[in-house]
Amino acid sequence: MRRQRRRAGSDDSYRRRGRGPSGPPVAANSSGSATAATRRTLTYTLVLSVVEDLQQRAQRIADSRGAMRVYRVVRRLIIVLLYPYFRVQRHGCEHLDITGPVIVAPIHRSNLDTPMLAGMTRRRLRTLSKESLFSNRLFGDFLASLGAFPVRRAAADREAMREAVRMLQAGEQLVVFPEGARNSGAEVGPVFDGVSYLASRTGAVVVAVGIAGTEQAMPPGVRLPRPVRVAMVAAEPLRPPAKRMTRPQMSDFSEQVRLRLQDVFSQAQALTLEVGQKGESG
Repeated sequence: MRRQRRRAGSDDSYRRRGRGPSGPPVAANSSGSATAATRRTLTYTLVLSVVEDLQQRAQRIADSRGAMRVYRVVRRLIIVLLYPYFRVQRHGCEHLDITGPVIVAPIHRSNLDTPMLAGMTRRRLRTLSKESLFSNRLFGDFLASLGAFPVRRAAADREAMREAVRMLQAGEQLVVFPEGARNSGAEVGPVFDGVSYLASRTGAVVVAVGIAGTEQAMPPGVRLPRPVRVAMVAAEPLRPPAKRMTRPQMSDFSEQVRLRLQDVFSQAQALTLEVGQKGESG
């Protein structure tokens, strides 16, 4: 009798702790796992709603008349202050001052690249930026006025593509770096098919832009730019096929983008060297 009572008491204690007589967790732990999963879901939903609020606010600001006034003022300041400082040379601006959706595909060697592009076209350039930059509402509103749009880093590829398609279908001019990330050196690295996909999906033309001198003016880790000569050259617009491209066709189109980008990048580098040699000889 005592053994039976002792065993019954032991079974009761197991059940109170959410375990059966032989050990594995049962209902109590399952409930705990469900609670943890629910918390994760709620957290993800909350973060998603916050980001969506940021995106809606950014788009609302970007569509306002005040945003264009802010953009024009900042663009003018870049041309008046930064261009003389870097003794900027611009060639091919007429290839960017066109109507309709345009994918601006520049070389990426420095954080200066995007601001310097503003003087190449009278149209506002749209960019995709990490949403953490918009955490400060005032600064986020300023970035939105300049054409930036917040995307989550965790879902950057999918979300960025969706927003890029939306902007281009609205007829905007969007900056997309063909190499994907900031690189170094005089040669164009491998080009991803992102530009080809966007061109195929929206019918947007692609304008490659070579930018030379920004890597020397402001390399990674440097806060204040150096007064190095900068040159920018835009290529003629590259039009995608009328029909949606297959994967092999996208690869071929990406190679065309890479070749054009290398061509204008080499031209821009030659301009900086040519002017520098003339200055030395003079």
